[in-house]
Amino acid sequence: MRAGFKLDDGEERRAIDQQLRWYANNPDYLQRAFGRADLYLYHIVNELEARGMPLELALLPVVESAFEPYAYSRASASGLWQFIPGTGSRYGLRQDWWYDGRRDIVESTRAALDYLQSLHDEFGGDWLLAIAAYNCGEIIVERSVAMNRASGRPIDFWDLWLPKETRAYVPKLLAMGRLVRNPAGYGLEITHVANQPYFARVASGGQISLKVAAEIAGITPEELYELNPAFHRWATDPVGPYYLLLPVDAAEVFTQNIAQLSADQLLGVTRYAVKHGDSVASVAAQFHTTTNVIRELNDLPEGRLTVGDELRVPNADMELPAKVLLAAARVDGRVRGRRPHVQVVRRGDTLWSIARRNGMDVNTLAALNGMQPGDALHAGQKVQVTSAGGSSSHARSHRHVVYTVRSGDTVAGIAQLFQCSVPQLLAWNGLNAHTHIHAGQKLHIHVVRHS
Repeated sequence: MRAGFKLDDGEERRAIDQQLRWYANNPDYLQRAFGRADLYLYHIVNELEARGMPLELALLPVVESAFEPYAYSRASASGLWQFIPGTGSRYGLRQDWWYDGRRDIVESTRAALDYLQSLHDEFGGDWLLAIAAYNCGEIIVERSVAMNRASGRPIDFWDLWLPKETRAYVPKLLAMGRLVRNPAGYGLEITHVANQPYFARVASGGQISLKVAAEIAGITPEELYELNPAFHRWATDPVGPYYLLLPVDAAEVFTQNIAQLSADQLLGVTRYAVKHGDSVASVAAQFHTTTNVIRELNDLPEGRLTVGDELRVPNADMELPAKVLLAAARVDGRVRGRRPHVQVVRRGDTLWSIARRNGMDVNTLAALNGMQPGDALHAGQKVQVTSAGGSSSHARSHRHVVYTVRSGDTVAGIAQLFQCSVPQLLAWNGLNAHTHIHAGQKLHIHVVRHS
């Protein structure tokens, strides 16, 4: 990486020194970030090298997310590269009930580098302006450049008026570059990251249960989700992408084993004969799953079930990791309120196809838009797929999750991840402000949701 550093941080600057002092005084933050980077950094560096871009940009996820793929901000930014929904969609990162491309390690890296390269070209090859625009948006940087140009002032990053956060953001990256160039000079030691791929991209052939995938790859579900954080349900998205990232040493055995399984075995499903009094909701409850999953597995239209019909149902309950549950809850609109989500109708779309794509009941979708389920749509029409509260109803409930503390975790960091307060987290676990948590410790967390 050091050989590919290209950014010019200029003369000694107070803003960079300030960030250097913070990093030097918080080695646990660096240890945590680079401990996670071990999984992803080789891929990011390779992609940057292939494009001839500065390798300091591989350190942006340290600043953005501390290399936590499930990081989520108050502005609804998500993933290693912290894409907000709109910018993610603009750069081809699909977001639906099953999958969020903003957390896809390969796709989000591709999108981030596309975006940074576009900004670099827009601002005349000035990487510092491109990085600033990545943080605050190109419009703010464009306006500031225009103001300085009109008044005859320099238009480099250091002379522009920019938001406070952005004025600190660029120095954070430059400071990180200096640290990586010479960690010992700042009294630090950075975790070694091997110069070899950690993961391989392996074809899944279609939708697959992530529990089954982990079993046939010989890894734990937690390991699988850390490499495939874009999938926030029990299985991959039925419409793709049809690949998984697996540790290099697990890829070959996965490929061998997947060829031996039928479609139902891949999904981990069994058959259930509908009985008198059954409903989609009661069958879902019986098999510890959701109505959306039952409908997706069976391509069910609205209406009652028919006695004697065979349904495909999950074979075994899979307890998702706590971070995955939280990601799913956000998609369901169950954590805090948010603005309505709107989708633009594509050619051939119907209310039923949009409802199915978003894991919704078609009657709920129609009601949200003042329509009937059979009403026709036209390309370009905007359809609201969540209410202002994020869902069609607003009854509050809580989901209890158990989080296993990892090395480097702090109470404040865990509270931020689950969007609760530190006092709440302490109270739920009978802890006080002076208690130290340790790796392997189990913490109980109550995720607020709207059902």
